[in-house]
Amino acid sequence: MSLDSDAILDRRRIRRKLTFWRVAAVAVAVAAVVGVGLMAMPSTRSALSSSGSIARINIEGLIRSDQARVEALERLEKSSVAAVVVHINSPGGTTAGSEQLYDSLVRLKAKKPLVVVVEGLAASGGYIAALASDHIVAQQSSLVGSIGVLFQYPNFTELLKTVGVQVESVKSSPLKAAPSGYEPTSPEARAALDALVKDSYAWFRDLVQSRRGMDAAQLDKVADGRVFTGRQAIDLKLIDQLGDEKTAVAWLVAEKKVKPDLPVNDYKLAPRFGDLTFLRTAASLTLHALGLEGMARRIEQSNVAQAVDRLTLDGMIALWQPATSN
Repeated sequence: MSLDSDAILDRRRIRRKLTFWRVAAVAVAVAAVVGVGLMAMPSTRSALSSSGSIARINIEGLIRSDQARVEALERLEKSSVAAVVVHINSPGGTTAGSEQLYDSLVRLKAKKPLVVVVEGLAASGGYIAALASDHIVAQQSSLVGSIGVLFQYPNFTELLKTVGVQVESVKSSPLKAAPSGYEPTSPEARAALDALVKDSYAWFRDLVQSRRGMDAAQLDKVADGRVFTGRQAIDLKLIDQLGDEKTAVAWLVAEKKVKPDLPVNDYKLAPRFGDLTFLRTAASLTLHALGLEGMARRIEQSNVAQAVDRLTLDGMIALWQPATSN
C-alpha cells in the first residue's frame, strides 16, 4: 500500500473519531440544556393542586383558535386554586379565536374569582378577551379598545399584468372563492364582505355594551376603532381601575373574599414544545456541531417568523396595529 493511501486512511480514521466525539459532546450539551430548561419551567401541577395560591395566566401576542389553550383553562376550572389573574398584552387576532378565548374565560370565571390586568395592550380581540372579567385593571399608559373588525386581503391584479400572468378559474357561482386576489373584487363580492364585517362588528359592539353597562351614546364614543390610554379608558368605562397585579389582587381580596397574602403562581397555557427557548438553543447547538450552519441560523432567527405571523391569519380579524409612514 502506498504512503498516500496510508495517509488517506489515517485522515478518515481521525475524521470518524472527531465526528464521534463531536456528536457525543453535543448530545451531552443538549441533554444539559433540556434538563435545565425543564427544571426552570414553572410547575403547572403544583399550581393546580394548591388551594393556597392564585393562578397567573398570560395572554400574549396574536390570538387564534387554540384547543390546547381551551383544555388548559378547563383544567384550571377543576383545580383548587383560590382565584385567577389574567394578564393580557395582545393586539388581537382572529374574531373566532378571540371569541373562543372569551368563552373559555367566562366559563373559568363561573368557577373561580377572576380579574384581568392589561399590561401594554388589550386591543381588538385582546379587549374581547378582557371583557370576560367583571373587573379590568390597566396601567395609566396601557392601550385599550380598538373596537372594530377588519377583513383584509391582498390584490395582485396589477402585479400579474406587469409580469404577464393571468390566473383563470371555473366557479360554481360568482361569489365562490371571492375575493381571490387574482382579479378585481366585484361589487357583489365587496357587498358580501361588507355584510360579514358589519355583522361581526355588531356582535363586538353588543358585547362591549352588555359587559361594560354602556348606553348607546357611551358606546358610540368608544366603538370607532380607536385605542385609548388607561387614563382615558377609565373615564370611558372601558376599564374599572388603574393599577397593576397588586391592585388586581387587592380587588380579589376586597370583593371576592380571597384570602390576603396568597402567593401568585404562573400557570402555563400548554406551551407548544417547539416554542420553548431552551429547545431552540439545543437544536441550534446540534446543527452547528454537525456543520449545518444554515439550518442553525434559521432556528436562531425563528423570531422573525413571529413578525410576519399576522400575514397568515385566516378570516376576519379583530387586530390593532399602529400605522407606519413611508
